[in-house]
Amino acid sequence: ESLRSSLKTKPELLALLPDVQIYHNAVRYAVEDDIFTSTNQFNSARALLKTGFERAKQLAAHTAPWNTKAGLLALKSQMEAAAADTAAKKKPPVPAPAPLTHVPVVRGYVSKIDGSVQPYGLKVPVTYLTGDDKPRRLDFWLHGRGDTLNEIAFIDGQSRAGGTFLPEDAFVLDPYGRFMNAFKFAGEVDVWEGLLHAMRQYPIDRSKVSMRGFSMGGAGAWHLGAHYPGVFAAVNPGAGFVDVKNYQKLGDKLDTIPWYEQKLWNLYDPLACPINLVNTTLVAYSGEDDAQKAAADLMEAALLKDGVKMTHIIGPKTGHAYEKDAKVVVAKLVDEAAAKGRNPAPRKVSFVTHTLKWNRAHWLTIDALEKHWDEARIEAEADSESVTVTTKNVAAFHLDLPAKTTVTIDGQEIRVPKTFTLDKSGGGKQIPPALWFEKRDNTWRTSASAPFSAGKVVATFKGGSLVPTFKKRPHLQGPIDDAFMDSFVMVRPTGQPLNAAAGQWAKTELAEAAFHWRRYFRGEPRVKDDSAITDDDIKNSNLVLWGDPSSNKLLARIADKLPIQWNGKEIKVGGKSFDATKHAPAFIFPNPLNPSRYVVINSGFTFPQFAGASNSFQTPKLPDWAILDLSVPLAERTGGKGVVAADFFGEKWEVKAK
Repeated sequence: ESLRSSLKTKPELLALLPDVQIYHNAVRYAVEDDIFTSTNQFNSARALLKTGFERAKQLAAHTAPWNTKAGLLALKSQMEAAAADTAAKKKPPVPAPAPLTHVPVVRGYVSKIDGSVQPYGLKVPVTYLTGDDKPRRLDFWLHGRGDTLNEIAFIDGQSRAGGTFLPEDAFVLDPYGRFMNAFKFAGEVDVWEGLLHAMRQYPIDRSKVSMRGFSMGGAGAWHLGAHYPGVFAAVNPGAGFVDVKNYQKLGDKLDTIPWYEQKLWNLYDPLACPINLVNTTLVAYSGEDDAQKAAADLMEAALLKDGVKMTHIIGPKTGHAYEKDAKVVVAKLVDEAAAKGRNPAPRKVSFVTHTLKWNRAHWLTIDALEKHWDEARIEAEADSESVTVTTKNVAAFHLDLPAKTTVTIDGQEIRVPKTFTLDKSGGGKQIPPALWFEKRDNTWRTSASAPFSAGKVVATFKGGSLVPTFKKRPHLQGPIDDAFMDSFVMVRPTGQPLNAAAGQWAKTELAEAAFHWRRYFRGEPRVKDDSAITDDDIKNSNLVLWGDPSSNKLLARIADKLPIQWNGKEIKVGGKSFDATKHAPAFIFPNPLNPSRYVVINSGFTFPQFAGASNSFQTPKLPDWAILDLSVPLAERTGGKGVVAADFFGEKWEVKAK
């Protein structure tokens, strides 16, 4: 904190403070959480503290050599000299290693999610350090599973030279991914936050970003490639799972798994949307003898059903590893794709999703679904004057294309007007033509209102004032776990609960949620008393409210605007009631005080029981709402046990009629 205070008049240096904090936090977490994995890690911890103190001293002196070309070139010389010295001391001596092509540096940034400082590794090409500042290619490399990969191990490894692929004249970014989650949830956000931080520091060409990884990292590459079509020049997954059911061999056990859990597998399963990968260069790799080759085989077969042949490089007589000759082939294919860059405007776009969380492919954006968690599919083909679109389970979409005269949607031809004139509620002004469309009464129409995904609160005019209209829209569509992919604050109740049993349950659940977040997502959740919540908290964060309308002041303010009502005796939802002395509601809903943010009632992330299990099991275990049995502790809440009712809200955030 003294260093922070001394730099408060130097914002450009203060911004580098996370590069110091990552070393302190790595050791602090290991000590406080007792997660040293071997006695060797004590030496690594000492080395990290030494580096952290060196960086702090340099920053206090208003220098940051790890963030300059000269500083990294000096580090290169030191590392090469040390490697040569080690080689000379071997018996018999061996030749010194080749000069480094990339210099490793570990960086840190402050995450929007919980304000924690997160590390990432970057391999900086020597051609940049000795050359110009032109934008350069960047490859992600997502690491594999390793239960011993705490922050100490990650930073120690990222401080060393080398890497699976080190393309010439390219940056390589290794996200930590908040430990072991296959780069899902907060781990997914870490990928993007790391990239944004790196782009502020280094010249990176966004058109030449590729997604790569192996094993658990391969699973991450599959899902990120499938859910962000149009972002990457190449997607190169190796040996990573692509779905829950097949990977865990659950085909004959489906009747033991709640229906909503199975629906929610489609949040992250790339096997549910392989067609999304067709407009990027996909280069899959498998070892011939690797059991995980089956995952790539499934993707290959699924793409063939859509008439697409997948490039699948197979390492002969190889298990769970890269075979050296196959690795050369993979590198060549990805290098060629990266050199061309991503395809900015393919003529035809096909996109599948089950949620508005993933709603964009190239120039096509889905703004509303008819029914969440059923498959939605949209295909669009454009020429110079017209666009032809076919849809399934899509209620609204827009096209980021130059103006067209005709758009044909599901066989219905629509002539696009030259301008739209808004009604008086919008000021009566004209706006330029835009390709926004919505389905009403089973008929497609052009829309003169900004799509939901424009980031604006959807509202209607009543009595001369704006009234928020709750509709599911991108990044405000649930399920409960979605609230923990953006800034959130846990809100502790300070009042008297409606009944003692529910009050004690909420207290225990809050403590467990905070503990599990720290343990499995490697951050410190912000927890505040209900009396301490500010207007800024309401404006900028999802609020996770614990307790009930009696014990929690924030809940009391919004209780009458929520779809689930309860008092000391009963909980009412969808015409049903439950004993409030034996049950508690857990749900997600747009915050009535700020409909651009969520409120979550009585839940942290929903899979802590599986956080240490196979990454494929790390999927949402609750939908939008649930009624929980107070007698079933969190650790036993598996396979639907302890969940007496649960469902998704409808597209207007309503409780669906059964």
